[in-house]
Amino acid sequence: MRLATIRIDGTTRAVKLDGDVLVDLGAADLGALLGQDGWAERAAAATAGNATAYATAGAEFAPVVPGPSKVVCVGLNYRNHIQEMGRDLPEYPTLFAKFADALIGAGDDIVRPDETGEFDWEVELAVVVGKPVRRARGVQAEQAIAGFTVLNDITCRDWQFRTREWLQGKIWDSTTPVGPYLVTPDELPGGVRPALDVRLTVDGEVMQSDTTADLLFDPVTLVEYVSTIVRLNPGDIIATGTPGGVGHARRPQRYLLGGETVVAEIEGLGRLENKVVQERPA
Repeated sequence: MRLATIRIDGTTRAVKLDGDVLVDLGAADLGALLGQDGWAERAAAATAGNATAYATAGAEFAPVVPGPSKVVCVGLNYRNHIQEMGRDLPEYPTLFAKFADALIGAGDDIVRPDETGEFDWEVELAVVVGKPVRRARGVQAEQAIAGFTVLNDITCRDWQFRTREWLQGKIWDSTTPVGPYLVTPDELPGGVRPALDVRLTVDGEVMQSDTTADLLFDPVTLVEYVSTIVRLNPGDIIATGTPGGVGHARRPQRYLLGGETVVAEIEGLGRLENKVVQERPA
């Protein structure tokens, strides 16, 4: 299934792609849907013949989950990106967090803050959690994965590297597109450990191109690791890290200045297409 959250008349609705229409799933957004027992069965049963449907053409996608209880991100998880950043392969996942205020939809503008001079891109495979788990192992961790989506972890590098902790470079308001769809594992080669082509372009120029097969810590391993530390709730997101090709590691370095169109796409999941705009004074 391909599930999404769309904006309709000033509110949001959880929907499923059914042919060329989006079928209402009876919940305000995917976070609310995933919190319901039996959500997968109800979503599978919904069709344009038994529920309200909206046109896919022109649909406005909100973040897949607009208000997750947590977004956990993984740094240094592709071998080539680790090498381009001049670091050793990590023994454990490198974790940081994002907040819901950073998240935007698949076609929304990325807001470039005035305070940064090093605004960078990072296409990522993101895991969406479908059931509450703590200290999950094996099959339990696999079953906790509702599906996957695309995330662009836009980063203020100058703020990220002010200290050894990365949080302050990663959580700027309205900078992180995520969507457009949550795709369930049964539709993907590799299932809960998908092997998918990953690509990012800036104004049509390819900056990142790799496969999720290069991940050091796969999605199931990350669910096991993160759930050891903290309970994962339905709708929570784990961003699995970015491949090589970020602007900060290029020589000369390249950053987003404003006005660019950034396209982040993953095979089988869809694409984020966002324009970079300067932040307007309050």
